[in-house]
Amino acid sequence: MGISFWHLLILLVILIFVFGPSRLEGIGTSLGKAIRGFKKSLDGEEEAPKQVSAPKESESPKLESQSEKEKS
Repeated sequence: MGISFWHLLILLVILIFVFGPSRLEGIGTSLGKAIRGFKKSLDGEEEAPKQVSAPKESESPKLESQSEKEKS
């Protein structure tokens, strides 16, 4: 005895009443992202780590001038 089409249809209607259509869309999207991430981790694909950018040259003199002011 398996789940028939009518059982799935009734379950879907109940879920729409409980969560609402927009909430179900969000749940489906997050579930899909989670499954994709799980499959990528099983395949060994890793995302490239994000590189931290060095401070801009214009920001460095400000820090130096503040430390010089504190010394005097």
